[in-house]
Amino acid sequence: MPLSESEAEFVAGALEEVVRQEDLARVQELPLQTLGPPQLWPARLTRLVMAYDRRFPRGGGRLFVSAMREVRFYLYEPDLAAQVRALVAEAFGENTSVVVGHSLGSVIAYDLLRRGQISPDRVSGVRTFVTCGSPLGIASVRRGLNIVDGEPLKLPGDIEWVNVFDPGDVITGGRGLSDVSPGTTDAEVANGIGDPHSVLRYLRTTPVARAIAADGR
Repeated sequence: MPLSESEAEFVAGALEEVVRQEDLARVQELPLQTLGPPQLWPARLTRLVMAYDRRFPRGGGRLFVSAMREVRFYLYEPDLAAQVRALVAEAFGENTSVVVGHSLGSVIAYDLLRRGQISPDRVSGVRTFVTCGSPLGIASVRRGLNIVDGEPLKLPGDIEWVNVFDPGDVITGGRGLSDVSPGTTDAEVANGIGDPHSVLRYLRTTPVARAIAADGR
């Protein structure tokens, strides 16, 4: 399905935040590749995808576009987002003490926690929040959550936040979250070259296991 104008604008803005300027400079004079069938993406987006592919070969740019498109649906479709939050909130129980969110799931879980839309008897026991492969480090994503530039990410109460990231993860641009969330502990891992964004690979890492085990519940 082709990207709408608003989707292309959002994805291009997100790409501009993770693309290396030296890579973008190298593709400026190259012929545009035919990306985004059945029709060519806007030139701005196509150039950015080509530049991102220099850092993340094997289709890294396309993967980023696909993931950001999903993120945008959550951020800018309020009725859908409300349904998703309600569904996720139902998964919380009185004994829930650790919340783990991967990729878009980390955005949804963070949004749900900060909104305080979980009943007090269900959220009061949450002590640890673990994010994996989270795109929350991208300003365009935070703006979609109505977080202004320069405003840090925060969680209510005394919840400990551990963010696990792989520098080779296409979806995060290889970034952690401690720069935009001072109270967050970044844990760098190496998930291998096959699929560094894989949820299974993240869940099998030592930092995730330690964060869950340390909770003791």
